[in-house]
Amino acid sequence: MTTRKEFLKTAGLAGLAGMVLPGTALAQTKAAPAAATFRGWADGSRLVVSVSMQFEAGGQPDRPESPFPQNMLKGFKDLPAATWYAYGYKEGIPRMLDNWDKHGIKVTSHMVGSAVEKHPALAREIVQRGHEAAAHGRDWSSQYMLPYEEEKKFIADGVEAVRKATGVAPVGYNANWLRRGDNTLNILQELGFLYHIDDLSRDEPFITKVNGSDFVVVPYTLRCNDIQLVAGQWFSSDQFLQQIKMEFDQLYEESARRKRMMSISFHDRIGGTPQLVKATSELFAYMQKHAGVVFKRKDDIAKMALADKGTARE
Repeated sequence: MTTRKEFLKTAGLAGLAGMVLPGTALAQTKAAPAAATFRGWADGSRLVVSVSMQFEAGGQPDRPESPFPQNMLKGFKDLPAATWYAYGYKEGIPRMLDNWDKHGIKVTSHMVGSAVEKHPALAREIVQRGHEAAAHGRDWSSQYMLPYEEEKKFIADGVEAVRKATGVAPVGYNANWLRRGDNTLNILQELGFLYHIDDLSRDEPFITKVNGSDFVVVPYTLRCNDIQLVAGQWFSSDQFLQQIKMEFDQLYEESARRKRMMSISFHDRIGGTPQLVKATSELFAYMQKHAGVVFKRKDDIAKMALADKGTARE
């Protein structure tokens, strides 16, 4: 099978030669050197699976997004929606934590500062069970329109809430609905962050320059995300499982020829429901039957990307 890289290289030679003599182009195409053997990830793995567990329950506003119709009068709290979110810390995260342990995997938990302040013991348990605590803002306020210093304080306040509860300072960041502003990456780099995930443009990590230094992007996903596909509205759990399996199969096939990472995201009040945990358990068991598949925290992925000279750069 000809890879895209080989094709582009060959096509470039053929195009140049074709301007002179078509027959020469054909000869040069046949004589093109073979591409170097693909070595995979630096640690020898074939496909890296990156799992997110959003810790947001308790940090939502009085009238939050939910499966309920937005038909309440102004000035009233959405009490049913509040119970939907409460499920996340009462049932969802504890059930997912047990499922991660069952399959021997470690995940990244993106933690909203105000949610952590209300449930510090749960945040601490996540870290004590070997998972990464990443930052997800102080609360659900949008940060992209904030002036520089206000946005910096917004991010730093969220970091401090996580650090106080867990003893760990986050090195990864996820903005509310991925909507960072023009200053966000500069602020993250100043605050000592290693990476962010607010990018959908690749199926592998890559490196950018921020303030003249390397900064890693560990891409996120919407198509493998329970809040987009399920949330009590769109897909059933078995449809979600099938879609993720198809994504995995395609990326696993591609991973024989190029560096590939699969991103999957679960939210506390959605991914922690019995049906989705059951579907996820089947999914991970399926993935783990494939040689070279590893599950990694996003901070570990970012560190590996920085250390690998073959990591894509933009």
